[in-house]
Amino acid sequence: MARSIGQGGVVIVGGGAAGLCLAHRLAATGATDVTLVEAPDGPLRPAERTWCYWDDVPGEFEEAVVASWARLRVTAADGAATAAEPAPLRYRMLRSAPFEELVRSRLARCPAVRIVRATAHAVRDVPDGAELSCTTADGQGLVLRGRLVFDSRPLRALPPARTVLLQHFRGWFVRTASPRFDPAVADLMDFRVPQPPEGLAFGYVLPLAPDHALVEYTEFSKAPLTTAAYETALRQYAHDVLRLGTLTVESAEQGVIPMTDARFPRRVGRAVFRIGAAGGATRPATGYTFAAIERQSRAIAAALGDGSDIVPRPHSRRALAMDAVVLRALDTGRIDGPRFFADLFSRVPMERLLRFLDGRTTPWEEFGIGLRTPVGPMLRTAAELPFLPRRPAAAAASPSEPRRAADDAPAGP
Repeated sequence: MARSIGQGGVVIVGGGAAGLCLAHRLAATGATDVTLVEAPDGPLRPAERTWCYWDDVPGEFEEAVVASWARLRVTAADGAATAAEPAPLRYRMLRSAPFEELVRSRLARCPAVRIVRATAHAVRDVPDGAELSCTTADGQGLVLRGRLVFDSRPLRALPPARTVLLQHFRGWFVRTASPRFDPAVADLMDFRVPQPPEGLAFGYVLPLAPDHALVEYTEFSKAPLTTAAYETALRQYAHDVLRLGTLTVESAEQGVIPMTDARFPRRVGRAVFRIGAAGGATRPATGYTFAAIERQSRAIAAALGDGSDIVPRPHSRRALAMDAVVLRALDTGRIDGPRFFADLFSRVPMERLLRFLDGRTTPWEEFGIGLRTPVGPMLRTAAELPFLPRRPAAAAASPSEPRRAADDAPAGP
């Protein structure tokens, strides 16, 4: 017989970035009582992950930021580098363990929040709210009821889409025998790696010290590689391109992020909402998610404080429409991926381009950015998109949620 616990507040399913950010924001505003359901220790709890984002001021999770960079670099396939300081923006790196520890310590001091360790199952509408059926770590059934339920669990399959690419990657945290990195500069994209037959590939380097960095190999393509193939690509990049010499791999992270123009329903019941990557927070053309999760959490808390139960869009319609064009152009091969991104960073002020990727540019700024892309192929792609059918996608990639992606969907750049 399942135990039943009811309350008039909200239930948040999932203790990744989306669930913790929303719980933290609701606790800070005092808008409602909160029950946060986290998976027990075991296979459902992900390994430590890395999340990155850029912002112009230190945020509410700054205590958990392990490194940040004022200068960013993109290197074309021919070695031409574009480096800039996109002031006032800084690129920040969070590791999931200190982030989770920080947020949970704050939640523990809030009497309106409780954390339940249980495996979540079905969510359904009931009179006056919704209920979640769970199983606790000791095998007991548990039913949690709330006025609203926010579910951040990964989707079993992606919604129908016109275009689906995967951003998949493997990264090493390396220690070199001698200083090899400039801790003042982060490499967002380094295209000096062999390119796949379709899609694109690049290196990604986040220096933590002169002899310590996250070095990653990333692809945008249709299917992930084997771990052995990632390892081969990483060795080639580390030794032949970066010339790191003798190094020790201290740990590794690997993940897959769907990049798609699918429409992610945010409301899936009268009182049930999806948040995080499951609710469409991942930016389709880049894979970055954490900043959108923070924005959405603030907006949800503000809406509940005003008596509304509307979950706002993580990204504007305009941003999603532009991303759909980029994804389709990449997928069809109408644009050369490495050249497209390298040229964009060299032709557009980096601060403006990062604001664009965050959905914080004006239509006039976006028009100017568009003129610095291959206009003909992009216009042809934009013209055909409305006539393309949205087709069911394969099962959603199992997310391991490092870097750009956050909650329950991994990261690539």
